[in-house]
Amino acid sequence: MAVVELDKNDPEVSKMTLYKVGNDGSLKDVLSGKPESWGIYTRYKYVRFDFSSVNESGIYKLAYGDQLSGPFTIDKAVYDRAWFPTLDVFMPVQMDHMFVREAYRVWHGAAHIDDASQAPLNYSHWDGWTQGSTTDSKYKPGQHIPGLNVGGWFDAGDFDIQTPSQQEVVKSLVEVWDEFALNHDETTVDQKARYTEIHLPDGKPDILQQVEQGALQLVAQVKAIGHAIPGINESHLYQYRHLGDALTKSDGIPGNEDDRMAFTTRSSSLNYNSAASLAAASRVLPIINPQLAKESLQMAKYIWDDEHKNQYKQDDVPFFVRSDFKEREESSAAFELWRATGKEVYKLRLDEIWPKLIEKFNMNAIFLIQIAPYMDNSFREQIKPLVKSYVDAQIKAETLNPFGISISLHSWAGNGMILRRGIVGYQIHKIYPDLVDPESIYSSLNYIYGCHPYHNRSFVSGVGVQPKKIAYGNNRADHSFIPGGIVPGVRLLNPDFPENRDDYQFHWSENEYVIPLAPQYIYLVNAVKTLLDKQMETEK
Repeated sequence: MAVVELDKNDPEVSKMTLYKVGNDGSLKDVLSGKPESWGIYTRYKYVRFDFSSVNESGIYKLAYGDQLSGPFTIDKAVYDRAWFPTLDVFMPVQMDHMFVREAYRVWHGAAHIDDASQAPLNYSHWDGWTQGSTTDSKYKPGQHIPGLNVGGWFDAGDFDIQTPSQQEVVKSLVEVWDEFALNHDETTVDQKARYTEIHLPDGKPDILQQVEQGALQLVAQVKAIGHAIPGINESHLYQYRHLGDALTKSDGIPGNEDDRMAFTTRSSSLNYNSAASLAAASRVLPIINPQLAKESLQMAKYIWDDEHKNQYKQDDVPFFVRSDFKEREESSAAFELWRATGKEVYKLRLDEIWPKLIEKFNMNAIFLIQIAPYMDNSFREQIKPLVKSYVDAQIKAETLNPFGISISLHSWAGNGMILRRGIVGYQIHKIYPDLVDPESIYSSLNYIYGCHPYHNRSFVSGVGVQPKKIAYGNNRADHSFIPGGIVPGVRLLNPDFPENRDDYQFHWSENEYVIPLAPQYIYLVNAVKTLLDKQMETEK
């Protein structure tokens, strides 16, 4: 579906044309027709042109009036490699504590080997980071905490480690492995040598090596401090705004003033999320790292037992680790520990909690849909009407704009929400095929690739007809991009202006790469590919 964005006063043209591009560059008219008027969304008028009937492989262009689109491909294999840059380049580039090379290029050295010093008490840092009235650790303010200089990813365009992001990425990667078992191998990762080389296979699935990267940091936190921590952030503002190789932000010698600070306030929600992530990792890591798999499960069980023996407060934690519904995090930990161990003690606790989650279904829908395939038929039948209402509400929201997607109305653009919508739609379709039309899942990916307001850019750098070439990554000083990175996308500026600046990367709310979007994108591409493969097989 082509969507054309027009000024409200712009007269609509009577004809739109799809051309097939010949080997000699000539254009052959294969479909023409009057575009359908959709109406007004925000300050613009929209028309749409459906060319679904054209399915012959080839290169095509669309014409509206005197405007001609860039060339795009129609082919059954169009999604086969669309996720490669994200796993092959973006995720390795984000790896903290590692030297990362791509052929002759060094993306960065092994940064933050001097991690980390204990953050001071009653301290308000920038970007929402805080330390409360106690360290919740055995370390004094300013004291070096050994063992934290392993694993993890740069959270975003900056270089900090936000634990919630690390947890989310590990769980998402395990979801990808569970669902698609991607044995793709294009990267060498040597944790002992702290060395990563892009486009050099080492015989191990890259998805699992990225799970390993995240699990190493989450395990290290619990071993060093006794619980999950909010994360690790630069100690000086000049380091936070640093542009260049992260290796040069500190001298690599522990105990100096330039060491990053570990924010260590205890949070039950954060603990349960680490338990869930580590238990999930423990199921898949034996293939490449049996010892880390064992440690991951040990730490997950330790967190669970510790949380159930003690009643911990959740005050003074940074805003990004707060939770208003701790039962969801506990349920996630119970679910993953049950899957990892098969022990009924975790399943019994899950059975005790999930009725509370159902009372606030929309708030907990993602988790409840995730666990549904592993629960009994009565559970699935009980939640089906709620799932239907959830889907109906989404369908209604999708009619509010011509792109068939719920677009973010907040200060941070909504590509994460759109990716997750496609993933959840796929998971619902697998359980209840009658509730979700695969076309709605495809539309999430179509939006990411350029069918959205403001411009035609793909929000995935290096992928698509007109990919994002200027973004807020750790190479943002180069006015450039990292292949496979996904930006937040279009946000709506009050009162009615959809925007995604393509000439100024420092709009972080529109253009900053964040690590959790990477595995979600990999999942959604493979979900769409799976559905299309099944559809083509059925049509045969």
